[in-house]
Amino acid sequence: MPAKEKASASQEPAKKEESLYINRELSWLSFNERVLLEAADTSVPLLERLKFLMIYQSNLEEFYRVRIGILTHRAILTPDKRDPVSGMIAEETIQEVLRITREQLSLMESIWKAIRSELKRNGVEVLNFNKISKVDELMSKKLFGDIKNLLFPKIIDPNQALPFFWGEESYVVAFLGRSTIQKLAIIPMHRVPPYLSFEIDGVQKIVLTDQLVRRFLPLLLKKENILQSAVVKVTRNADVFLSELAGKEDLREKTSTMLSKRKRETPVRAKIYGKLTDPGRALLIKKLHVPEQRVFQATVPFDLSFRSCIGPHEHFRYEERKPAREIGLKKGEYFRYIEKHDLLMSFPFQSMMPFVDLIYEAADDPEVLSIKITLYRMSASSKIAAALAYAADKGKDVLCLLELRARFDEQNNIDYSEMLEDAGCRIIYGLPEHKVHSKLCLITRQHGGNIETITQVGTGNYNEITGEQYTDLSLITADPEAGKDAEATFQALLRGELPPEAHTLWVAPLSFKSRVLEYLDREIAKGARGHVAIKCNAMNNPEIMEKLIECSQAGVQVELFIRGICCLRPGIPGKTENITVKSVVGRWLEHSRVYCFGEGEDERLFIGSGDLLNRNLERRVEAFVEIRTPETREQIHEILNALREDREKSRTMQPDGSYIREPDGAGTSSQERLYQYFSKRRVSLDEAEKPEPPGSAPAASIPVKPVLRQRTNEADRAQKPVSAWDRIKKLFG
Repeated sequence: MPAKEKASASQEPAKKEESLYINRELSWLSFNERVLLEAADTSVPLLERLKFLMIYQSNLEEFYRVRIGILTHRAILTPDKRDPVSGMIAEETIQEVLRITREQLSLMESIWKAIRSELKRNGVEVLNFNKISKVDELMSKKLFGDIKNLLFPKIIDPNQALPFFWGEESYVVAFLGRSTIQKLAIIPMHRVPPYLSFEIDGVQKIVLTDQLVRRFLPLLLKKENILQSAVVKVTRNADVFLSELAGKEDLREKTSTMLSKRKRETPVRAKIYGKLTDPGRALLIKKLHVPEQRVFQATVPFDLSFRSCIGPHEHFRYEERKPAREIGLKKGEYFRYIEKHDLLMSFPFQSMMPFVDLIYEAADDPEVLSIKITLYRMSASSKIAAALAYAADKGKDVLCLLELRARFDEQNNIDYSEMLEDAGCRIIYGLPEHKVHSKLCLITRQHGGNIETITQVGTGNYNEITGEQYTDLSLITADPEAGKDAEATFQALLRGELPPEAHTLWVAPLSFKSRVLEYLDREIAKGARGHVAIKCNAMNNPEIMEKLIECSQAGVQVELFIRGICCLRPGIPGKTENITVKSVVGRWLEHSRVYCFGEGEDERLFIGSGDLLNRNLERRVEAFVEIRTPETREQIHEILNALREDREKSRTMQPDGSYIREPDGAGTSSQERLYQYFSKRRVSLDEAEKPEPPGSAPAASIPVKPVLRQRTNEADRAQKPVSAWDRIKKLFG
């Protein structure tokens, strides 16, 4: 055997049952195909189908930027290293991804044609310049005149290098000459809107501006003979190494540098919309420095955002489902309720505003000393950020941990770190080697001679926008033990250390995987009486999957509700026959994480921020909390039961890794059922006066320690710039 082959063979994993496992990237592509199939589902309203098509494209773009970016680096740095789960080397995975992507693009093309035809039948026409009426041509020409002055072609010789093609931006490329290509014209499209619109005889006409520019190139490139043209988009590697940021004093500045570097990374894919001759295509590919196999011929427009301009066709969209703002409590009543009862919120069926109210109540409460919170992704105009700034202005000690490395939200978090710092909040950042991905908030107050805490643990970000798009959970509790663990977590993060092993909370990486394995062993010991139900977004950790196989072999019934990546095949005799895997893809993005071990009185329920991916278990700070009270446990059971009975929006994984939807599932959507359940759910302040039910959390009480005087007098407040708070109020309303 040649030396290189010997080295490669030495990297092969121990002989696991390869048929049990699926490659991570290929499993993700299967998930994205389920998104695409929602666009093909004619029971979904037309514009929602178009939205799923947009989501599919956006998902795939990010997948290539991140995952193929990572694999590209691995293929260069460690070409013979095999994935411990699937046994594939990086280049093998890349080639399989490219093959599957081409298959899916063929499916996407057929779906786009069907949606476009149905739009036309309903009075919305996306113009096809190959088949266009004289009236539409004249109107389009007028629109081109409106944008012509925003187009700046750059003409180059075929021997010159192309100007830099920014990732995520489209360019019209025109080939100029007589019988042969003599020049190229490059026209950036970022200065013009992606679409324009006009109406004739009650029909709305959508004009995609890149196609509009191609049509009227002779008016832009006068005296030039145009041979052919195409629209080009380059996808660039977003895998900028975190090690480049480690140990730097000014993390905010270094993150900004990383963002600039990311924009200039090497291409991992290129898309061409428009037919080119073989010589023209070959010339373009050579100049883009993208391998031929990574160049895709597109037949679906790169930008489908014209969906937002289509008129008020109610039957084109889902029936309105607004988050319930009212939960039975008003600002000023939350502390009294939470002192006696845990409060579980479920998004997007309920609004995030009650949590915002809680922050304002804490800000106005003279007994509250501090608010500490981890922030990963926030909305552009964050009400939560405004509430935190208000609390700082009211003299509270507000500590905000902003994770600057929240991928593709880095600049947003840099901006917020500056604004919140200006408003008087203390700002710290994530750890050098671990992202802080937890959704954790701790409110501390001095009450009746004691220090009391309110702890919030969530499965999703403090983001009001995604709070209306993702299914997530948030538990707020006065349990003093949870407060102790949360305080220890924040103190460790302040010191730049990993949080220590916790007792009431699970805090990754030290207290997450070990606890999951421990509880799985507990169920294995029960044999056929054991039960496990896990809802998360992704799973690829070998230790967890091996333990789940042990569960199945011991007779434990394992229910996995995994939206996306699942690298374990269920239903394989002697191995995973007691494991089922369901994936729900519907109106809202399934995002909550629930971990259930056992049944009846022996059952333990947890929610938190982490999936069963290697990164969540080992390289991130995550937080989980137990669901203990009868009322909150009932709500979690309602979620799990709804998922079990969903046949409308769920698909079940087969032993070969494929997914199928059960027939005749109409009316069983778990998301619709949970909307009806949670949007009507109310709590009452009167409940807080009743005796505590068995198993409820006791009132928070920690022995009092000396605390710093709050900054409440006018002299102290004068020391803080008033303009910062005025700035926050203006930005956030």
